[in-house]
Amino acid sequence: MKKALDEFALDQVFRTARTYNKFSAQPVTDLIIANLFELLKWGPTAVNCQPARFVFVRSPEAKARLIPCLAPGNVGKVENAPVTVIVATDQKFYDQLPVQWTAYDAKKTFVDDPAMTEVAGLRNSSLQGAYLILAARSLGLDCGPMSGFDNDKVDQTFLAGKDWKSNFLVNLGYGTDGGFYPRGPRLSHNDVVQIL
Repeated sequence: MKKALDEFALDQVFRTARTYNKFSAQPVTDLIIANLFELLKWGPTAVNCQPARFVFVRSPEAKARLIPCLAPGNVGKVENAPVTVIVATDQKFYDQLPVQWTAYDAKKTFVDDPAMTEVAGLRNSSLQGAYLILAARSLGLDCGPMSGFDNDKVDQTFLAGKDWKSNFLVNLGYGTDGGFYPRGPRLSHNDVVQIL
């Protein structure tokens, strides 16, 4: 039987973790990014489809290209973050399924049903984006996930020539005190849970 994580780990990943808007200047290195991916890749997806693609926007030049794609309220957040990750969906994720899922021919199922492919791609890339956040927090990073950008501009600027479409953004780094809003209340167990 597996053991529950200790209270410190549960606090770091969930209970005391915050959505950060300000970060220290400490860099997010290539090694940290590699370690982050090595954790998040193990999160489950439907038929192991793994549709998420990750673009780590870190250089000043790349940041300058991202800024015009943002809603005004998000510009400072991205400028301050050491890295902003574009979590994208590969619209042709099914091309990898013959290797990733060998139980049966799942590729044909998706190729024959574009509507199902779109839903599955978005759902599962969103899951993988959540795994990115949990993996980052597990490694001691802070996160600032965001909407508030022009998907078409991001796709044209960073994903042109690929079958990838942007889903959402995540700022990564080491958060600073006061770099977040007061914590909002969470809905209660009785509000959202049914046990049948």
